[in-house]
Amino acid sequence: MSFLKRPNDFLFRTLLVVASLSLAILCLLVIYSVVMRYIFNDAPDFVEPIALLLVIAIAMFGAALKVREGGHIGLDSFVKKLPPKGQVAVTAIQHICLTAFAVAVFVGCFEMAETTMHDRIPIIGVPEGLRYCIPIVASVCIALFSIEHLLALFARKQK
Repeated sequence: MSFLKRPNDFLFRTLLVVASLSLAILCLLVIYSVVMRYIFNDAPDFVEPIALLLVIAIAMFGAALKVREGGHIGLDSFVKKLPPKGQVAVTAIQHICLTAFAVAVFVGCFEMAETTMHDRIPIIGVPEGLRYCIPIVASVCIALFSIEHLLALFARKQK
């Protein structure tokens, strides 16, 4: 199982750094925007589109990080009352559903990125499709992390 664990460890650390940097940059941009608007009465127009991209990165990469940590939304109180085999079955279904969700996000965002890549985000001039590339990366990570959990679950079951 280490064939997937090591690359996922690297992905996890990379996503953690990118999400953390995105949050730090977002905070700085918002502070800069507030100072410029209310002290100098000169609001920068580039902050909003950049902030939107950063929020997408924070949300999507944060979701992928929580899938890896197993900290996503769940009904633990219900699952803990099930017998051990039921807990394994529910956990397997959960990760299969997460993988299916990741595939759906990937397909939808890939289509949107493909159709909007030639358009430009006003003010900052980067391709509109960039907004959809972030969830594409996150969905691949979510699928890989869920598959890792499934493999670990069945490896434990076999022992």
